[in-house]
Amino acid sequence: MSRVLRTRRLAALLLAALCVGTPAFGADPKPRFPAPGNFDLTLQVGSRARTFLVHLPPRFAERGPLPVLLGFHGGGGSAQGFQKYAGLDAVADREGFVVVYPDGSGRLGRRLLTWNAGSCCGSARESRVDDVGFTIRLLGDLAPDLPLDRTRIYATGHSNGAMMAYRLAAEAAERIAAIAPVAGAMQLASFAPARPMPVLHVHSVDDPRALYLGGLGPPFPFTRVRVEHNAVEGALARWVVFDGCAAEPTVVEQRGAPENGADAGHTATLLDFAPCASGADVRLWKLTGAGHGWPGAPSVLGESVMGPETRVILAAEEVWRFVRGFSRPDAPPLR
Repeated sequence: MSRVLRTRRLAALLLAALCVGTPAFGADPKPRFPAPGNFDLTLQVGSRARTFLVHLPPRFAERGPLPVLLGFHGGGGSAQGFQKYAGLDAVADREGFVVVYPDGSGRLGRRLLTWNAGSCCGSARESRVDDVGFTIRLLGDLAPDLPLDRTRIYATGHSNGAMMAYRLAAEAAERIAAIAPVAGAMQLASFAPARPMPVLHVHSVDDPRALYLGGLGPPFPFTRVRVEHNAVEGALARWVVFDGCAAEPTVVEQRGAPENGADAGHTATLLDFAPCASGADVRLWKLTGAGHGWPGAPSVLGESVMGPETRVILAAEEVWRFVRGFSRPDAPPLR
């Protein structure tokens, strides 16, 4: 066989190998999400490198389109810290949904992060960070690699993260199916959602930081920064009116903490503003005795800062119990 013929045959074999699936130069043949568990990811948004965690439930690849719950940490917190105490992963593993924990922004890497949720909080608000845009980009970044159900994207959050869930619902209502904010009232001056929104709010009347009746809250820990809070029921009333709900709620459930527990005397009353002409629902878990913490979780900063812990309800369970009943059939594609 001549040298020229051998060269041509070798070239043909190489070309055939490429055509039947040999990865192109520089390609990564490994799947981005090869197994259930936690993934720490980075996304470039403009000039900022934004970070977030993704928790995938067992057998996620076999479940078909997966609901997504966005979990926004509190002011001064982080995605990792919120994931540790919120208890959402256990619910996700049992029920089969994805939890995404975005990181806010700040000046100290992934510590002491905040959200631009309107009139609160910190450097995120001062720098006018587009956290709604970041969240939408994040979902689009995940969509090619995960079987996400675009009709069932939900949001929850704690404190400043609750405020962020409200802002997302108001400014991206066409994508969000329901929200369940905890211990942080809506802080928006402008309010013009594109769609009605199911809302469950969880808050204690004895919260010492995000004041239930509104007003100037105490300084953030280790700072002199204070925030003017909106009254919980006044802010929630904007959604009641927008969703076409009844002006006065009815009591649908009441709970009390065990008498022999550390949270003895704490109560929780579930108020429902149904019926809502829009088909949405607005509910309020109104707690007494509890502080500013995430119900069901140990206090992050101690009782002297956060007020008493409570297990009169478990926030992770109540969040999912509410949001899972709603979908957004006309939600646009995630991209």
